[in-house]
Amino acid sequence: MGAAVRRSEDHRFVTGRGRYVADIVAPEHCHAVVVRSAVAHARVARIDVAPALRMPGVLAVLTFADLGDLGTPIPIRIAPLPGFDRYLQWPLARDRVRYVGEPLALVVAEARDAAEEAAERVVVDYEPLEAVVDPRAALADRVLIHEATGTNLASSYRVSRGDPEGAFASAAYTRRETFRCQRHSGVPLETRGLVATWDATSGTLSVLGATKVTFFNRRALARMLRLDEARIELIEVDVGGSFGVRGEFYPEDLLIPLAAMKLGRPVKWIEGRRESFIATNHSRQIECELEIAASADGTILGLRGRLLADMGAYVRTNGGVVPAKAAQFLPGPYRIPHFACEVQAVLTNKTPTGTYRGPGRFEANFFRERLLDLMASDLGLDPAEVRLKNLITPAELPWDIGTLVPYEASGEYDGGDYGGALRRALEASDYARLAKDNGRLVDGRLHGIGIGCFVESSGAGPAETARIVVRGPGRVELYTGCASSGQGHETVMAQILADALAIPFDWISVFHGSTNLVAEGWGTYHSRAVVVGGSAVVAAASALQAQLVALAAKRTGLDASALACRGCEVYRRDGEGEGAVLTLATVAAEEVSLDAVGKFTTTALTYTYGAHVAHVAVDPETGATEVMKMVTVEDVGRAINPALVHGQALGSAVQGLGGAFLEELVYDETGQLVSGTLADYALPTAADFPSIESITLQDAPSTSNPLGAKGAGEGGIVATGAAAANAVAAALAASGVVVRELPLSAKNLARWLADARSAR
Repeated sequence: MGAAVRRSEDHRFVTGRGRYVADIVAPEHCHAVVVRSAVAHARVARIDVAPALRMPGVLAVLTFADLGDLGTPIPIRIAPLPGFDRYLQWPLARDRVRYVGEPLALVVAEARDAAEEAAERVVVDYEPLEAVVDPRAALADRVLIHEATGTNLASSYRVSRGDPEGAFASAAYTRRETFRCQRHSGVPLETRGLVATWDATSGTLSVLGATKVTFFNRRALARMLRLDEARIELIEVDVGGSFGVRGEFYPEDLLIPLAAMKLGRPVKWIEGRRESFIATNHSRQIECELEIAASADGTILGLRGRLLADMGAYVRTNGGVVPAKAAQFLPGPYRIPHFACEVQAVLTNKTPTGTYRGPGRFEANFFRERLLDLMASDLGLDPAEVRLKNLITPAELPWDIGTLVPYEASGEYDGGDYGGALRRALEASDYARLAKDNGRLVDGRLHGIGIGCFVESSGAGPAETARIVVRGPGRVELYTGCASSGQGHETVMAQILADALAIPFDWISVFHGSTNLVAEGWGTYHSRAVVVGGSAVVAAASALQAQLVALAAKRTGLDASALACRGCEVYRRDGEGEGAVLTLATVAAEEVSLDAVGKFTTTALTYTYGAHVAHVAVDPETGATEVMKMVTVEDVGRAINPALVHGQALGSAVQGLGGAFLEELVYDETGQLVSGTLADYALPTAADFPSIESITLQDAPSTSNPLGAKGAGEGGIVATGAAAANAVAAALAASGVVVRELPLSAKNLARWLADARSAR
């Protein structure tokens, strides 16, 4: 552990031996295509599937009527905000569609092209209804998306700590602004896909293509299909990216297995790219009215916020995380004793939302860090000094954050040096020198440098499981309940086990994600795989060592208390005798069965922290912006593999900059997605942001797990929007532009500059 071991799985990938869902090909497979709504809001008067059924090669067309008693809504997995249970999505629409892309039917045919052609023959008679796509308009309830509830407001609540009203009443300075983060989401290289196989003889179902939270999805699928959970296997193959959007329970996770059961044939479904844009979870769209109270020297006294989150047409499995965590992380890493936030989650006729890397944090950091810069400008203070004055100090940690999430208990930030991380970022970015050029025209472009600080939770419980099986000499298999979507778990988990047992790294093979590997698992989300899953590996290694001690005691006739296991060798505690009395190598050579299970349980979150600094140059005529340099600093507690942590930091920073400058899911007034192709939805390339420096700190190891680890997958993205926006704002300040929304696209910047010139 701590070594930059080369990823063991990469050889498989770069030599073309990766096995993704689309790579699973068999002659007995039939192919499914989902018929999706072409309109955003309508009553469904009729679905005529007869023309499709007459097409050559078509095996079945399933509609809502074919669900029978299996037709139940998709359950919430996490973040059950009050009222959300009224807005769950059914696998197929019945008599009403509420967003473009909502599933109406499933066509299954012998070949993919036949299924696609037949899907076009399904006739849907719509009775159009007015669509509402603006969340503010949706609040008026003039157009109801779910008529039975009488409102589009899915959830509303208030959280607070201290006395915010008193803080604002006594403050020398206050300022209120409204900020907006645009709708965008993760766009994995590989779209979703499934292959479901039903064995009627044994009554078992296997589904390939599962990831992220396979055990929860198996429970949900078992309940919906009325099957014993033990009869279902969800199998994870190689996954080409997730970022939070892959692996949740979607309508297709019921429809494809159901089709396989009805037909008695394996059914394969691969999501198209256009389909992915309208079917896979969206995220990030939040409006925030934020108000700050401070003394004249810039000491923050209080913060008040109002969040309006656009949830899309339904509440999906984890959609509540986004507004809930945005509210919780509005205070950030600062000493803000008095805080209150009102949260409203509203429905619109758009694709439903869920989590995307750093959910709620990216948005909250943008809102707060922009307001801090505006306050610093008003008070004539340096933005860096304002932050250093208000960051929580090491002596004040742990810091009680209060109960700011309805479905969670009160929490507290753990150890760290927030100011130290910011100073490191300022030094690495040459902030003191570059800040002198803020707003100056240099070689025809306006320059600016901006800061974003953050604290980020990780390592969510409740538990994780690992299993170790010794197969023979030099053959140790490690199974984990954590899923992998490209993070490098096969390498990191093997590193942890190699150290725990003091065995060579190349003895170990790692298997992950599938429900047939361990008895129970919780999956991969909230940057938990190493923190919780890695700690379960340590627990399993301890269980294996206990087995070795018991075996040695039996063979030597000594009491187990007289023996101790160091690594994978058992010694006498009294030191008598020469060398080990038993080793894993000798046991393996004797083909003695060793099978050990470990479970790590936790209720404590770990908190990473850090700072981002962006330096930009903006063309004042076109709004085109170049990120001259981006510096990210994050303390991850302990980096099990620094190379992998560095890769996570770089990748997430690029994703964050894409969200800050390029990406936006745009709808027209009728609810049609107009940026639903890769020609319209701009993604960053390697050439867009070439100068990123990511610095990993290990100054504050976690005390809540045996590894000392904290999450390392999201800190690189959570403050990029904040730092980029502050840098652009610093560049444009003299032009009269106040940056209040994302994205910072050339089109938006050119418009803001033109508006500012007109105002002058």
